[in-house]
Amino acid sequence: MNGVSGMDPMMYENDPMSFGVEAEPLHLYAAKTFGWMFVGLLITFVSAIVFAVSGGLYLLYSMGMAGVLLLAVAEVLLVVVLSSRLDTLSIGAARGLFFLYAVINGLTFSSILILFDLQTLLLVFLMTSAYFGVLAAYGWLTKRDISRIAPILIAGLVVLAVFWLLSLFFPIAALDRVICFVGLAIFMGLTAYDVQKLKYWHAQYANDYEMSKKSSIFGALQLYLDFLNIFLYILRLLARNSRSSN
Repeated sequence: MNGVSGMDPMMYENDPMSFGVEAEPLHLYAAKTFGWMFVGLLITFVSAIVFAVSGGLYLLYSMGMAGVLLLAVAEVLLVVVLSSRLDTLSIGAARGLFFLYAVINGLTFSSILILFDLQTLLLVFLMTSAYFGVLAAYGWLTKRDISRIAPILIAGLVVLAVFWLLSLFFPIAALDRVICFVGLAIFMGLTAYDVQKLKYWHAQYANDYEMSKKSSIFGALQLYLDFLNIFLYILRLLARNSRSSN
């Protein structure tokens, strides 16, 4: 479902019941998808707080790099299972995997609560919300087919993944600022792209109750990842600027 290409947003703009008279309206489908995204963000935030105040973060630190890699592998596996098995998973299982991913991500994010003060985190959250909101609105309202830039965005994700792996073993912090800007550009582009795909999925699965619900969950996961990555890159840029000014 990640590889949607050749989408024509005009095809679905005024056709909320493309595949059946019982279809859920497009605006309601999109609203529920964003709703699941916000639930995922809330679960991550609460999990991060609980993990930090309960002392779980210190346990994670005591495991060293092994603990970080274990969480990273678990997150990747959950995304792979949810995306590759979406056709066969039940609606409950799809939601469960999404919530589990949000919890595990919260364990990773718990360190942020210690490294940064609340004022900084709120500022970054507001900035992220603004960027995300503008790009989401563009993806929803534009008549252009954003899927044409999908190969560029995917190539950018590969570059970011390679950089992350290299940073675990080599001191390449000098490129961090450039990578942050590249990451912001990629995930802001993905935000618009993923929002536009909601129209495609709604038309594709409008008369299929189960796939409609599951595609909504998967769409929420993608938007959730877009939001969190924008948040992280803005936070890294602010932290780097703060260190440079001191």
